Amino acid sequence: MGAGILIEPMSRPSKTFNVAAAAVVAQGRLLLVRKRGTAAFMLPGGKLEPSESDRECLVREIQEELGTAPLGGAEHLGTFEADAANEPGHRIAARVYRVSLTDEPKTSGEIEELAWYDLHQPARYLDLALAPLVSIFVVPRLRRSAPR
Repeated sequence: MGAGILIEPMSRPSKTFNVAAAAVVAQGRLLLVRKRGTAAFMLPGGKLEPSESDRECLVREIQEELGTAPLGGAEHLGTFEADAANEPGHRIAARVYRVSLTDEPKTSGEIEELAWYDLHQPARYLDLALAPLVSIFVVPRLRRSAPR
């Protein structure tokens, strides 16, 4: 894999937000979150604050959304651009990092629901609305590398 940015074809002109997102994988399952008042499941993470590093953003967002913290380092999984799941007319440029957590995640702040998505049995989740970033880029990338 090259170090380039993978881009989903743009469906419409829009504003792009820069975000850092956490791919938390445990036992072949990917942690997804759904924000209050929305339908799509996505990765934990969010928009960077001015002068905030990706690492600082991940620490802040994981604490706010999951009530825990990243454990150790973060492995850069890739940089991807796709339509924003919950903001019509906008796109996200996401730098995605594989991280582990210090504790079990729980819903916190703006998060209404958590889901563990089995990377090797995607047919079990056909009724689960996934954010474009997750379905187009993250799940396929992780499926290739996740142990069975």
